[in-house]
Amino acid sequence: MSSATIKPADRAALLGFSDIVRIRNRVLEMKAGGARVLQLEGGEPFMPTPDFVKQAMKDALDQNQTRYAPSSGIGPLLEAIRAKLAAKNGIQVSTADIIVTSGGTHALFCSFQTAVNPGDDVMFFAPYWTPIKDQVRFSGGTPVRIPWDDARGTSDLGELLKSRATPRLRVIYVNSPANPTGDVLTRQQLESIARFAVEQNLIVIADEAYEDLVYDGTHVSIASLPGMLERTITCFTLSKSFAMTGWRVGYLVAPRPLMELVRKLVLNTVNGVSTPTQFAAAAGVAHAGDYFPPLREQYRQRRDLLVRGLNEAGFDCLTPPGAFYVFPDVRSRLGSNSWKAMETLLERTSIASVPGVVFGPEGEGHLRMSFSTPAGLIEQCIEALKSL
Repeated sequence: MSSATIKPADRAALLGFSDIVRIRNRVLEMKAGGARVLQLEGGEPFMPTPDFVKQAMKDALDQNQTRYAPSSGIGPLLEAIRAKLAAKNGIQVSTADIIVTSGGTHALFCSFQTAVNPGDDVMFFAPYWTPIKDQVRFSGGTPVRIPWDDARGTSDLGELLKSRATPRLRVIYVNSPANPTGDVLTRQQLESIARFAVEQNLIVIADEAYEDLVYDGTHVSIASLPGMLERTITCFTLSKSFAMTGWRVGYLVAPRPLMELVRKLVLNTVNGVSTPTQFAAAAGVAHAGDYFPPLREQYRQRRDLLVRGLNEAGFDCLTPPGAFYVFPDVRSRLGSNSWKAMETLLERTSIASVPGVVFGPEGEGHLRMSFSTPAGLIEQCIEALKSL
């Protein structure tokens, strides 16, 4: 057999390569070439990993905690997560219902592979975080999109969801706070989603990556609502909360029948997360203390600064209640093609952003920008916008 006939499995076509990564690589190349780039395209916390987390990693290494750990997670981390879920999320489970994953993306991958059969339909709100559609398709599912514009401001989402329901609907994915829009689902909205899930006998995959970054309202875990724990897989990550994007550690909570397959998937994909990293994660989860309130206030100040600057520049920018992104409508200033809008903004102002259309067709005419940056950089961007 000649090498010319070799090709990957057909399912490879179901996975794309992140446009966000392509943009990030381009920005890095521009900067390496000496170009000035005001970076708002990223998705990382602005602060460093907390010292108490880093110290726990050093202590683990000094204690030679470098051997294989149980593939589901070390005892101290699982117990810290169990206590945190009960106190903070209203989710009452045992450590047997929790598993440690290699970041939030890994948790979501295992969740979709566990919940979706080939031919199933999967409902989610759009614009959406770009890998979600690919993960749905790779699991054999078909996406069913619900526009955030239709959901925003409506307390009871039941009729909206029923209008998009299909005979093959099996899963609904809920991301709150949401990437890229920053939307936060209220308790009333989540209760209506829960009623819909029970009526349709759906599995819920809840992505709570930004649970600690809510500025207006309160974060509610849908698994804490009556009748939802037994049908919900909830995914968490330490990446956004503790600025641990490079540490690759997250976790998920699932009912026993679903957890059986999740455990097999984790075992056969990563065989467990780095042992010293888990000790660091345990310190983060167990000893966050007063860490988040002042951090949220710093984010809030950056958010308000950027939103005000964008609106003053002639964009239509809502104030996001959560996460660390704004998603301005730029059509009045830069046209309806978000790729061209991104290029124009970069060329004229040196501001790097992400085209809204990469988050689905509902994002066309918008740009995603992150306010998880130094406040001084946001001020530079606001000044640069005057050159548009």
